[in-house]
Amino acid sequence: MLDGIGCVTFADLIARFGSPVRAFDDAAWAPRRDEAFAAADAALAAADRTGMRLLPWDDPALPGALAELAQRPPVLWALGDLALLDARPRVAIVGTRRATAYGLRVTRALAGAFARAGACVVSGLARGIDAAAHRAALDAGGTTIAVLGTGADLAYPPANRALHADIAARGLLISEHPPGERANGGSFPRRNRIIAALCPLTIVVEAGAKSGALITAKNAVDLGRTVAAVPGCIDQPQSEGTNLLLRDGAGMICGVEDALALLGLTRAVRRPTLEPNSDEQRVWEALGAGSLDLDAVCSRAGLPADRCLAAVTALELAGAVECSMTGEVRRRID
Repeated sequence: MLDGIGCVTFADLIARFGSPVRAFDDAAWAPRRDEAFAAADAALAAADRTGMRLLPWDDPALPGALAELAQRPPVLWALGDLALLDARPRVAIVGTRRATAYGLRVTRALAGAFARAGACVVSGLARGIDAAAHRAALDAGGTTIAVLGTGADLAYPPANRALHADIAARGLLISEHPPGERANGGSFPRRNRIIAALCPLTIVVEAGAKSGALITAKNAVDLGRTVAAVPGCIDQPQSEGTNLLLRDGAGMICGVEDALALLGLTRAVRRPTLEPNSDEQRVWEALGAGSLDLDAVCSRAGLPADRCLAAVTALELAGAVECSMTGEVRRRID
């Protein structure tokens, strides 16, 4: 709670004095001691009003993985299900705020599949890829942890207010920042190291050349964690960073099964129960090679347009296929 005391200085003081208590009792802090206690009391009172819990650096509830950080957080503030700090396995799914439709679709597929396979999805609650990962995990009935660059009680950006509330109710929000504290210039890069430390696997879906997701990936590499990326178009700015990660040795995600395998997980393939030789069966088989527009589905399935459209609608209602905004039909990925 004192200006000038960050992660590095905190660790140095512990090394010098042996404990935070002895460090704080040093005469050098005497003129500012009352100020620090007043700030701490105010923060604890705010946390109590929102149901937030304070976890000091040596709290046994904190994952041991955080101890591997060179800049270990002195405290974490947590709002939600603390049991998720023990969740295994965990996967970080991160990426750009300026996500494309492709990036959002892939994120939902990956996060949903990990959640259904029993993994806890970790991200940073930013717009775009992060928010899509959290939402998909919750929608799949799974768990998620959001690491914030503001106080854990603040929904940032404001557009994610509903998602923030859902994670507080069904997942876990954590932050180094005390309740009510707004973000500053270094808040988000710092929170990225915590995301990386919590997870044995970090997946970058889309990231520009200077995206914060690349900071998360670098932290993960420095910690000896696995980093993987989803390939993207070479002329798409949102894929520049991910493609560079792949060039430099990150694992390539070519499908949901690739991603799950990196954590030793598998999924049951969602295959609808279809009558042999039915129109629905013929459409399903036609989509086996990938997305098709409706004319191509009709041609491959050998069906007139009205019967093909009826079969597609039936499969869509059954949750087996989905139709994109561009009119393409594809098998739905769990």
